[in-house]
Amino acid sequence: MNAIQPIARTEDTVTLRLVDYEALIAAAEDVEDIATLYTAEAREKVLGKDAARADNLSDELVGRLLDREHPIRIWREHRGLTSQALADAAGVSRSYLAEIEGKKKPGSVQAFRALAAALKVPVDELFFEAE
Repeated sequence: MNAIQPIARTEDTVTLRLVDYEALIAAAEDVEDIATLYTAEAREKVLGKDAARADNLSDELVGRLLDREHPIRIWREHRGLTSQALADAAGVSRSYLAEIEGKKKPGSVQAFRALAAALKVPVDELFFEAE
């Protein structure tokens, strides 16, 4: 990447050319990808390759995530749980869980925390990536 030259600068803002902005975003995404890879490699060293990868989602489930199916449903199925079993474990009603999975209700922070704990995943795994 060439040196980025601001177009304009104020006390609070900097204006960049679009190409420079896009290069910065791409570089940040690359750094995030590298950090994810290093984290996965470190986890494999600690747990062993098979144990570290045992919880990875299958290609089919990843495809469904990419098709925008609700992550809670994906993780519930990955864990082999029925909607009633997950609802019971998280302390929410099955109908509320169905509304969240069906994208009819967004779900409360408290519900997402309880669902994440029941699914044994970080809560951010249960949200869609921004498009």
